[in-house]
Amino acid sequence: MRVNLKGIHRITRRLANGEMRTHYYAWRGGPAITERPNTPEFLLAYNEAHANLRRPRAGTFMTIIAQYKAAPEFTGLAASSRRSYLAYLKLIENEFGDLPLAALADRRVRGDFKSWRDKFAETPRKADYAWTTLARIMSFAKDRGIIANNPCERGGRLYAADRKDCIWGEQQIAGILKTASDEIKLALMLALWTGQRQGDLLRLPWSAYDGSHIRLRQSKTGRRVVMPAGAPLKAVLDKTPRRGPLILTNSYRRPWTSDGFRTSWSKACERAGIEDLTFHDLRGTAVVRLAVAGATVPQIATFTGHSLKDVEAILDAHYLGRDIELAEAAVLKLEARTKL
Repeated sequence: MRVNLKGIHRITRRLANGEMRTHYYAWRGGPAITERPNTPEFLLAYNEAHANLRRPRAGTFMTIIAQYKAAPEFTGLAASSRRSYLAYLKLIENEFGDLPLAALADRRVRGDFKSWRDKFAETPRKADYAWTTLARIMSFAKDRGIIANNPCERGGRLYAADRKDCIWGEQQIAGILKTASDEIKLALMLALWTGQRQGDLLRLPWSAYDGSHIRLRQSKTGRRVVMPAGAPLKAVLDKTPRRGPLILTNSYRRPWTSDGFRTSWSKACERAGIEDLTFHDLRGTAVVRLAVAGATVPQIATFTGHSLKDVEAILDAHYLGRDIELAEAAVLKLEARTKL
């Protein structure tokens, strides 16, 4: 009986005598299966190889990774976050899966971890994501009492992003509204007038909008926020055809995928001549716009779902120090109170 086995890797080679022979492996890079194909013995060897893959060898770093994958710290993440982590977990498994747990107590292991991170130095953000994932696993292991110290604590970042000037100005906003499709324009308006993350907006249903307010639960923090729909946003929402359960859809009237939206957004920015600004920068832009309009830190936090500390950090460290509108507003207030 022929059984289709997922992941079987086949390589056909010519032997010294000229004969062609096919070699089978449980998966690409996996162990060879020497039994004859389509036999019970072949199926048994395949199942044993995959069982060993799923069962990490005792006393190795792979056991920590397996525990982390099964723990709420990982399973409770948003689906997009889990996908991102899995790519780097695979890199870590390949490099350190067989590392004895006892080696994690050796202070020199931090150097080994950093040497591995440095392999990705040409792409600093990838290096940082790899290090962050490794550090998170170590933090999990320390918290569970598996190791006494986290060798990845502090430091390790290579990429230094400076987003101080990454605020959408009126000119850039007008550029998108002038050149983009209706689907992209609606996404822009939602981001500007709610200050929410891309993932939450792409999943936002029409049922969250009652004609005056928008209610949602943030996927990253679990925080529930209720936002009055500003008049410009309300006007756009009220005239937008309801193509399905979700507010944001693509030109085919289907829900956006994160990759599809990212691609379309990038093309819209390119057409509008916008560089060095991302959709996520609209979240910080919303905070700044509220502050410029006179909203207090607690008011902004209530509206966008940020913590008070995060709003203060955004305003103080990243954005408002360069905002001339705030400086002008401050001077006008001072002029109104004193003649000296």
